[in-house]
Amino acid sequence: MREIPANSIADMDWKVIQQSLDEYGYAKLPNLLSVTECQDIISTYADESQFRTTIDMARYRFGVGEYKYYNSPLPSLLQQLREGLYPNLAVTANRWLEQLGHRASYPATLEEFLGQCHQEGQNRPTPLILKYEAGGYNCLHQDLYGKVFFPFQVVFALNQKEEDFTGGEFLLVEQRPRAQSRGHVITLNQGEGLIFPTHHRPAAGTRGYYKTTLRHGISTVTTGTRYSLGIIFHDAK
Repeated sequence: MREIPANSIADMDWKVIQQSLDEYGYAKLPNLLSVTECQDIISTYADESQFRTTIDMARYRFGVGEYKYYNSPLPSLLQQLREGLYPNLAVTANRWLEQLGHRASYPATLEEFLGQCHQEGQNRPTPLILKYEAGGYNCLHQDLYGKVFFPFQVVFALNQKEEDFTGGEFLLVEQRPRAQSRGHVITLNQGEGLIFPTHHRPAAGTRGYYKTTLRHGISTVTTGTRYSLGIIFHDAK
C-alpha cells in the first residue's frame, strides 16, 4: 500500500467539512483511497495474522455479517488515515464540547489521545474491516469501547455499490429530545469516506445548543458482497 501524502488530508476543505458536520451531523470525504488500495485492504481479510478478533454479528444479535479488528501495529495506510484525520476532527470535537458547556479536552495529536485511552486500560486497537454478503445487515448501534471515546469515526467504502453489491446503504439515525428520530440514508462510492458522530452531537435550538444522540447501521445487502473500512480513533478496553 502506498503512503498517503501528508498534505492530501490536511489540504482537504476542512471548513466545508466542519460546516457539514455542524449542519447535518456528518460529512462526506473525497476519494482518499484508490481502487487498488481498496482492493489491497480487502485482500487483508484472508490473512488472520493481521487481526486480533473476528466478530460474527449474528452470534451477538448485532445483525448478519462479520467484522475483524486489526492487530497492532496497524497496516501503514490505516495508521496514516487515523493519524492524519484526527487533528482537524479534534478541533471540531473541542468546539462541540464548548457548545454543550464543557471544557475542551481533546489533545492535538492522536498519540496524546491514545495515551488517555491507555491510562484507562483501553489498549486494543479498533480500526476494522467489515464484510456483508446478501442478506447481511448491521443493527443501529454505537461504537463505545470504554470510558474514553472520540466523538467522531470514519467509514470508507471498499467496493462499488451497484457493481459489487446492491442494498447495504449506510444508516444514521438521530434521536432528538422530546421529538421523533430523524434518519439519513448515505451512499458512498468506492474509496470515499464518511465522518459521523460516535455518540452524540450539539444541535442549535432557540435557547442555545442541546444534545442529540446518534446511532448508525447498515441496511440489508440484497446482492453481492459489501466491504468497508472503519477508522475508530479510541482504543478498546
